[in-house]
Amino acid sequence: MKTLTILMFFLLASALVFAELPIGEIPPKIVLEGDLGGRLDGTAWNSEELVSGKILVLFYVDPDESDLNNHVGEALKAENFPPEKYGSVAVINMDATWLPNVAINIKLKSKQEEYKTTVYVKDLEKTLVKKWGLSDDNSDVMVFGQDGKVLYSVDGKFTDAQVQEIIKVVKDNL
Repeated sequence: MKTLTILMFFLLASALVFAELPIGEIPPKIVLEGDLGGRLDGTAWNSEELVSGKILVLFYVDPDESDLNNHVGEALKAENFPPEKYGSVAVINMDATWLPNVAINIKLKSKQEEYKTTVYVKDLEKTLVKKWGLSDDNSDVMVFGQDGKVLYSVDGKFTDAQVQEIIKVVKDNL
């Protein structure tokens, strides 16, 4: 009985750590503005923008884990998907780090230069963690269909097989 209790504890704990979005659903609406965050230029970001008629990949990243899935971004960039059918959004979990916002903002401006078509958004209060149940202190990557429904969702470091899966999901839905 004790072994079963311990097993149940670890199963529940792992479910809380890996909180991927449900496939086929549109997550609840979120607006990041003012004290909650927003785009790099200070304007609001609304999750309804994920219903864009494009396939969108959303990266939700703790700045301390910013390099964890760089290989995913690079692999997607190398595919040269047509910009009229594909886009990306990077939401930075600013409250998940000890790094000062000034330092993160400098890095984000540099990233914006490298990934010119990516929309960069700051989440100052872990809103996506609280409202969408994304894992905190991690790197989460999701693919949204043209209608805003989740097509693919992975929390944590991508394996090589998962990189190929996400590319296939994007290609299959363009």
